[in-house]
Amino acid sequence: MPSAATIRLQIETALARKIPSALTPAPRVIRPVAPTGVSEVDDLLEGGLPIGAITEIIGPESSGRTGVALSFVNQLTHAGKVCAWVDVSDALCPESAAAAGVDLAHLLWVRCGASKSTTKPSIDYKFTLPEKYLIPAPTKMGLHGGGCGGHPRQETKGLPEALSGLLRPEAIAPRCAEPQRRVREQRETFAPQLQPRAQQTNLRVNSGKPWARIEQALCVTDLLLQAGGFSAIVLDMASIAPDHVSRVPLATWFRYRAAAERTQAVFLLLTQHSCAKSSGELLLRFQPGEARDDEARVFTGIEHRLQVERRRFTPEPTNVVPLRKPPQRADVARWRSQTTWAGQR
Repeated sequence: MPSAATIRLQIETALARKIPSALTPAPRVIRPVAPTGVSEVDDLLEGGLPIGAITEIIGPESSGRTGVALSFVNQLTHAGKVCAWVDVSDALCPESAAAAGVDLAHLLWVRCGASKSTTKPSIDYKFTLPEKYLIPAPTKMGLHGGGCGGHPRQETKGLPEALSGLLRPEAIAPRCAEPQRRVREQRETFAPQLQPRAQQTNLRVNSGKPWARIEQALCVTDLLLQAGGFSAIVLDMASIAPDHVSRVPLATWFRYRAAAERTQAVFLLLTQHSCAKSSGELLLRFQPGEARDDEARVFTGIEHRLQVERRRFTPEPTNVVPLRKPPQRADVARWRSQTTWAGQR
């Protein structure tokens, strides 16, 4: 009777063309990297972002995630490479991208949800997502609270209507003994579907269905990854609420991961919370930025903090015990951004 090694060799030889290494685990692959343009981040990541994989950049507003993405696109476009930026909520500012050094001639900007009129081609349509799909803005206190709000007299507007609404009979809270009728909210369902190639050229999105714009962003990203030719593709979903982004099927991110590996493109995913799970190779979390205290009354910049939460390929453990304590691997990077009016310091 042949041994197990002989049987495995025969099976892999028979399936060599269809399934290479069917019974042998895939070897550990160290991917090439591309620099981001921020020296502190490149030193932390040992060169930059991995090529042919998904990198998640998560964090709150004003944490520096978009600045790092623009710096990375700047490095690629100035090298003559073409990049794509899929903007779900129309949050990208071309002036800010040009100020960051991005070569707009080598950048494809996809504004999801905008439809071009055939009768009036000169009109540029603007679209906005409903408030429930966006991250709520921080509450600003008035002058009496030490914030930057308006005058206290302006804050009293609408107070009589609010009090009259509270004193209505139907607004009075029921007693605890009374049975309460539970009303179930109708939750929206989302299932992305790839449309035929003939319909994708004339894709028009209904402005009353915000999920259609997210579906359009996923379809466009899939087409860009499958077509190839882009060195980096940025899917900007940072302004969408996390409970809506997390409903994207995991099969979508797995398909993006396979396509990025085949075309050797850097796929950047900008969100508030992680959603790609095991399909992402690198997960970078940005902490809230802190204002620099160089001047007492002038805003001079922000101090950013980045932490590596997950890295797919890490150094393999070994049984050899070194005589000296090995250096600890750093997973946090700090750097400072400076405003234009601050000047050289």
